[in-house]
Amino acid sequence: MKIDTEYRSTAPELMDDFHMEGEILKDALDKIANINQLLGGNKVTLDGVKILISKEPKTALTRIIDVGCGNGAMLRMLADYAKSKHLNFELKGIDANQFTIDHAKSLSRKYANISYECKDVFDHLNEPEKCEIILCTLTLHHFKNDEIINLLQNFKLAANVGIVINDLQRSALAYRLFTALSFVFRLNDMSREDGLVSILRGFKKEDLRNYEQKLAIKTSFIKWKWAFRYLWIIKTK
Repeated sequence: MKIDTEYRSTAPELMDDFHMEGEILKDALDKIANINQLLGGNKVTLDGVKILISKEPKTALTRIIDVGCGNGAMLRMLADYAKSKHLNFELKGIDANQFTIDHAKSLSRKYANISYECKDVFDHLNEPEKCEIILCTLTLHHFKNDEIINLLQNFKLAANVGIVINDLQRSALAYRLFTALSFVFRLNDMSREDGLVSILRGFKKEDLRNYEQKLAIKTSFIKWKWAFRYLWIIKTK
């Protein structure tokens, strides 16, 4: 069967229901985080953060907000990295699902520099929360093109140093490989179905370039990374 990846899909994902809760969602959140870590996705975001802070004073406070934080795995990795390098990170996760936030809090109890808040970022576009860096890992593809423009415009105003976006490449090969991985990792039906939709809602490089033009972004770069994703760094400083 031919997989059409010419345009971004507008099909909904089950996980887009902000009122969803329960063991199926918890299992999906944890397995997504595990797969992201095993395939090197966490490192992609970390590499972006390293680039943005490379010219900042080592002792400076770096406030990082993770939009669509899931179970908080990315923030815990950043907290561990900051501790190992004696960096001063203040980390915050945002998600629109209260159950997801509660799960992330339970997994992050040992981290004093991580906090969480349940909120829909689109309800606060006129009230950007200031920070140094905004992260958006496997989250941007959940939104439509016009929503992405509005969201990134808000991010530009909020982030004093820059934005790190780590998201999926829209690719037929990625679609087929994820189908195989679904069985290897024994993903539940929701995770498998949402994962395939996510790939079809992902991006090609020209999509990201088009966003850059509409947002008049001056300094950024886009790099393809394994496994079938893009690292997009936007400098705001």
